[in-house]
Amino acid sequence: MKIGIMTGGGDAPGLNGIVEAASRVLIKNNIEVCGILDGFEGIFSRRTKNVTWDSVLGMHSVAGTFLGTSNKSKIAGRAEEFQKSYQALGLDGLIAAGGDGTFKALKELAPNLPLIGVPKTIDNDLQGTDITFGYDTACTVVADAVDALRATANAHHRVMVIETMGRTAGWIALGGGLASYADAILIPERPFSREKLAQFLKDAHDGGKLGMVVVVSEAAKAVGENAIFNENKHSPTGIRFGGIGENLARWIEESTPWEARHVVLGHLQRARPPTTTDRFLTASMGAKAASLVLKKEWNRAVVYRNGLVIDAPLSDLQGEPRTVQPDHRWVKLCESLGIFI
Repeated sequence: MKIGIMTGGGDAPGLNGIVEAASRVLIKNNIEVCGILDGFEGIFSRRTKNVTWDSVLGMHSVAGTFLGTSNKSKIAGRAEEFQKSYQALGLDGLIAAGGDGTFKALKELAPNLPLIGVPKTIDNDLQGTDITFGYDTACTVVADAVDALRATANAHHRVMVIETMGRTAGWIALGGGLASYADAILIPERPFSREKLAQFLKDAHDGGKLGMVVVVSEAAKAVGENAIFNENKHSPTGIRFGGIGENLARWIEESTPWEARHVVLGHLQRARPPTTTDRFLTASMGAKAASLVLKKEWNRAVVYRNGLVIDAPLSDLQGEPRTVQPDHRWVKLCESLGIFI
């Protein structure tokens, strides 16, 4: 057999771990592994690399993806071209690590493609799985930033506003903010009251608090307002969220006694080598994907549910983004700890 491995969409810590784990299992079973370069672009242009044991050894600890990835390919109306390019590669099946867009596109372009999917996004907003690899690493970046910036907040008696990624889901802000005991966490699923937030900050100032740290998800918004975004032709959705951190810092200075600064973490949340948790997860998921190939159980997804890595129908990964429920247990934990949310 000859199996292709592809990483699609935005990069996430742990992609190399998926490739290494799956490749090691396949190679041990005398299966040839073909790395597809730069996502869909590598299939259309037939650009590949032979994945060997030596070439993947140790890649699990490296950020990014050594196969390259892309979310810019225009694939609408190219099903026939895709089929011809894929067939020219001589593959017996494909393991793809990607988001919902990757799997929807693959099924539209090649509905009969022998495919194993591994859900991937730092945003943790995919249906069908309790957690996605890369999420823990992104939360660690946020928590480390809060811990570091709390020192300068206290030294200068400021509010530091940290803007995180996440699109329309607040998982990164919530996870990273909770792990670091941020003073306030603002997420899209719970529009905040400007009046209540201002009073919370004023009370802390009047109570003698030295400094404060606020974590805000990029699509968070106040009650009755819209999320801040810009139209962007390079984004798969046509828009790009961002700007709430700067907007909020300005508003805090205007509405409270505090001086404020903002920090946008941006792609730092993607660029860090995976945490131990993400390494365990990708080792298990990559090996599971390879085992499904060996059994020729196609059109399955490797997911994490109830503490176990299992397989499920590929269709389980499709659907609307999985967002934070307003009464999620982490939200309640924030409230019990005195964190404004």
